[in-house]
Amino acid sequence: MMERIKVRSHKAWVQTIILLIFACLSIYPLLYLTCYSLKTNDEIFYSNPFGLPLHPQWSNYIKAITTFDIMTYFKNSLLTTAIALVGVFILILPFSYAVARMKWKLKGAASMFISIGLFIPLQVSLIPLSVLIKNMGLANTHWALILPYIAFNLAFPFMIISSSFRALPAELEEAAVIDGASIYKTFFIIMLPLVKPAITSGALFATLGIWNEYILPTVMISSNELKTLPAGLATFVGQHSTSWGAMGAAMMIASIPTIILYLCFSDKIENSLTVGGAVKG
Repeated sequence: MMERIKVRSHKAWVQTIILLIFACLSIYPLLYLTCYSLKTNDEIFYSNPFGLPLHPQWSNYIKAITTFDIMTYFKNSLLTTAIALVGVFILILPFSYAVARMKWKLKGAASMFISIGLFIPLQVSLIPLSVLIKNMGLANTHWALILPYIAFNLAFPFMIISSSFRALPAELEEAAVIDGASIYKTFFIIMLPLVKPAITSGALFATLGIWNEYILPTVMISSNELKTLPAGLATFVGQHSTSWGAMGAAMMIASIPTIILYLCFSDKIENSLTVGGAVKG
């Protein structure tokens, strides 16, 4: 008995050490960027590249907001991400429910059509997509980003949400039918609230993908006033090549929304995997 306890104790220590190493490797880039954003050029490249800033340069953040005009890019990213996210879930929520809980012809083909989007990289469709956007008269507008973002972010939320819908017991719908609820009331009032963790997880992954996407705004947007954060940050290197501390501050500001989202909703990913079992229990 004691030997088993010792073996378990050793395994726990090994697991703890591995997790601590992984946590340090994950946190280090953020800590490095924070220090980077508060340093002078001399500290970054010569005197103190890896240590804490000797004299924190908070003016780098002021310069990032004023000289780099990062707030314009921030607003563009926020607008594009919000509208694209709403579009994704207006389409994917009823579709996921229909695929998971209903019987209809071509259900398998429709599900495969959406899921195959996971295996098509954006780069493959970039040229025909550019031609299509230009022919539609949407080039150099927010819609040149929003519509492709909606299309390319349907697959992953669909897989998560449809799996959660499938895990829910059929007795819920049967009870709703007995009570006289319509299919719309069953969907919105009964079923949809039960998959909130899956919706949150899908929204989190879609938001991160849209927020950090670089290729589309670089290709589709030529006006600096319409560029999103990733494309806008890329222009700083050529325009302000000596202000590396301010560049780091701009990247830190761009990272704040994703950090907040992760801290607030990371637990929802685990909940989305167990929601079906929790309801059945």
